Amino acid sequence: MSLTVALAVLGGLALALLVAHGAWQARKAGLRRTAQAAAPAATRPGETGIEPSFDAAPPAIGAGERIEPELRPLARRNVVRLDALVDAMATLAVEVQVSGDMAALHLPSSWRAGGKPFLVEGRNAETDEWELPNPGERYREFQAGVLLANRTGALNEIEYSEFVQKVQAYADAIGAAPDFPDMLDVVARARELDAFAGEHDAQLAVHLRARATAWSVGYVQQHAARHGFVPGLVPGRMVLPAADDGAPPVLTLSFDPQAALADDPNQAAVRDVTLAFDVPQTDPKAEPFAAWQASAQALALGMDAVVVDDNGQPLSADGFAAIGAELGQLYRALEAHGLGAGSPAARRLFS
Repeated sequence: MSLTVALAVLGGLALALLVAHGAWQARKAGLRRTAQAAAPAATRPGETGIEPSFDAAPPAIGAGERIEPELRPLARRNVVRLDALVDAMATLAVEVQVSGDMAALHLPSSWRAGGKPFLVEGRNAETDEWELPNPGERYREFQAGVLLANRTGALNEIEYSEFVQKVQAYADAIGAAPDFPDMLDVVARARELDAFAGEHDAQLAVHLRARATAWSVGYVQQHAARHGFVPGLVPGRMVLPAADDGAPPVLTLSFDPQAALADDPNQAAVRDVTLAFDVPQTDPKAEPFAAWQASAQALALGMDAVVVDDNGQPLSADGFAAIGAELGQLYRALEAHGLGAGSPAARRLFS
């Protein structure tokens, strides 16, 4: 049963969590994911999916009550490392240690094979740690890996061939003997991983819609800033930063970028803002679901807005609770496959 079906069976809910393969395919087409409304009696025969659960939902906000998102500090830094779970790995054996200067000099100018990133690492002769080759160090072996799948789809034969060509050229330059896995095996693994990811991908999003008077850009930014949001890198976007250095934001708040780019942004009318978080990209320790619900409700109170789904239907406290009740099982399913939400491997796969 898909999540859309699961929430429809509950009846009266305004929002569903998208984790079906269809959502993954929509990502490939460049569409952004949002939580969709579930009609009380709607069913979709033949669909399959998971039914996540969450131990407890955050408390509903009362009239006049202010709820601030609480974030726990995270210790892990967002450092890219090769991982056999999500990368096709090749070994590069050397007979003698290679200087870091030579290893760094000949690194590929591009770290992509088609739509997939790849990486070369060396095992430091002194620390025995795998790392990107650095001048001044010495390395006793090397490895290279290309990502098996991401939100553009599974690694294909052409992309893998490009990876092999670039790594072979690097191996020749440093005097290494590469050993590549079989192409058919790699492509089969890539398709399997892509299928799993398609069934476990999700982004939650709600809209804050003005009840009466439209807002100015400055008004939206002022209220969002009170709840920890800071300007994003693109117009019309603010983010609630993660405590983990270099990690994706916990939440994003977006509105019409044309309003933000207007000659006088404070004269541009904004009637709708979207509040979202990317489930597999965000560490549960940051409590993104609690922050998402609390931020939506607090901003709605402060800005005189109603919280609605993509169909414009109001989202009640029961709706939030139902979504929360689905989320925990999704987290557990990802964790069971070594792809816990917010982990480096998950962030690379769901990118």
